This record gives sequence, C-alpha cells and structure tokens, in this order.
Amino acid sequence: MSFPDLIAERGLDVSGIRGKLTPNQPLSAITWLRVGGPAQLLFQPADTEDLAAFMKLLPEDIPVLPVGLGSNLLVRDGGIAGVVIRLSGRGFGQVNVEGGGVLRAGAAVPDRKLAEEAAKAGIAGFAFYSGIPGALGGALRMNAGAHGAETKDVMMDLTGVTRRGEIIHLKNADLHYRYRHSDAPSDTIFTEAVFKGRPERSEAIRAEMAAVVEHREKAQPIREKTGGSTFKNPPGSSAWKVIDAAGCRGLQIGGARMSDMHCNFMINTGEATAEDLERLGETVRARVLEHSGIELEWEIKRLGLFPEGVSVEPFCGRENEREGVAHG
Repeated sequence: MSFPDLIAERGLDVSGIRGKLTPNQPLSAITWLRVGGPAQLLFQPADTEDLAAFMKLLPEDIPVLPVGLGSNLLVRDGGIAGVVIRLSGRGFGQVNVEGGGVLRAGAAVPDRKLAEEAAKAGIAGFAFYSGIPGALGGALRMNAGAHGAETKDVMMDLTGVTRRGEIIHLKNADLHYRYRHSDAPSDTIFTEAVFKGRPERSEAIRAEMAAVVEHREKAQPIREKTGGSTFKNPPGSSAWKVIDAAGCRGLQIGGARMSDMHCNFMINTGEATAEDLERLGETVRARVLEHSGIELEWEIKRLGLFPEGVSVEPFCGRENEREGVAHG
C-alpha cells in the first residue's frame, strides 16, 4: 500500500529544512527482521537544530515516530502513517572523547561503536555494548544492558528535541531508569548523550569485549534475520526457559520461526511477513501462559498498521493457529 503525499496534502513549507525527506519509503530495508510496509514520510535531519526546525513546522496532529537501526522493530505490513524520523550517521553518528573518562556521542552511534571508541581511549564500563545490536537512541530510552551492566550505569545526561521543537537537556536521574525501561518523555527524540566511564588499560577492555562477543556468537543466532530478544525476562526467570518449557523452540508459522539456538529469538527464514512474525510471537505467549501462567511481555517493538482485513489478537491460542504451524 501507499499513503498520500503528506507534504503536499498538508501544504508544509519545508524549504528551510536541510535534511532528507522521502515519501512512502519502504521500512523493510532498514529493519533487521526485513519486513514492514512504508513510512508515509521518512525524515533524516541534518542535525539537532534541523530536527527542531522540522518539528516546529509539523502540525501536532501528525504522528511522529523515531527509529534507530531497526534492530528491535517489527513494522506491520500496512506501514506507518505520519512521519518516521531516522537519525543519520552523518549528523548523529560521532563519538568525541572529552577527557576524564567522558564520552559525548550522537544517538545514531551503534552501541558497538561506542564500546570500540571507549576501548581506544582506555575508558572502561562500555564493553557490554559490544553485544547489543542497535543504536544509542534506543539504548538510552530502554536502558539497554547485558552481562550485568546497563545504560544507566554510564549515562550522565542527554539532549533531545520535543514534539514542539524545543531542545531540552535531561540528567540521568530525570529518567528513573529500571530494567529495560525509563520515564523518558514519549514525545522527545534523543539526539546526543554524555557518558562517563573509568580509566583502564585498552588491552583489558578489549579482552572483556572479546568475551562478550564470543558469548553472543555462541548463544544467539546473530547471522539470521532477527530482532534480538523477542520478550522481556519475567521476574525470577528467563524468557527462553519458559518458552522452551512450553515446547516453542523451533515453532514456525509461515516464514517466521523461533530459533533452535536461542528460543527467545524470532527469525525471518526468508519469506516471512510481519503478520507471520507477530502471530508467532502471540502464539508463543499463549502457550507459555497456558503452560506456566506467565504473561510474557514483548521486548521487540511492534509498530504500524495491519493491512485491510488482517489482525493479530494478543495471546492468539491454538484455535486461531493457521496451517503452516510447525516444529523443527
């Protein structure tokens, strides 16, 4: 499907905007799961000020959705109405070392790049980012973490742009970080953050990074079309354990499959639709609820519209499963 041209339809004067504006841009090319319909309008701002200028001219009734590297996104097949904002590497992909263990980084910086730049500078505390796919914008909002460390441990303050085009600054304490969550304003797009680590020999840091990467390569299907962990860990347990116990390792619907290597990872085997993937996830949730009484929460963000005549109900049970459900 395609959407009406938003700029022409709303008569937006974008002559002063320096970034790139693309109507009906397919999003399957920028999500790791490689599915999803188009963005009605994709905007890639030149810098923070350009983003603020665009937000000021954009009518408040037009939805706005920021996306990063698309590592944990499931965009539905009907696409996303309104504006999708993606920060470019050119405008928001730099890391600067400021001394005293301080790093300033743009929100489009891949998590792994921050770990690498910190290692070069002999700054410890960032090795855990080596095993996290995605960019810092998402890590800042969801308090991304791994191997006993989290974003809240190293983030000092950040810069963002509100829906009204105001440039704001927030401290770590303002976000009230907790497991995979923050109280960051939902209408604010993060553009930059300041981090602080501690001095350490680069060799020791790189050894820690190598251990993180080795663990990830052995435990996760990183060479597949996946979106990372599908569900959050329930209190007192691990998502993969309850999924495995419910018999969902290798479960497949259409072109979507729960990984045999790590059954909290969904895989697009090559021809999956977004519907296949979401239906698989909800089927897993239903089976885990039936088996253990645990209601798994999605960690992958599901966004956008279903095509006409299509829907996926939460906790869709066995009675709703289609032909094509299989186990490996």
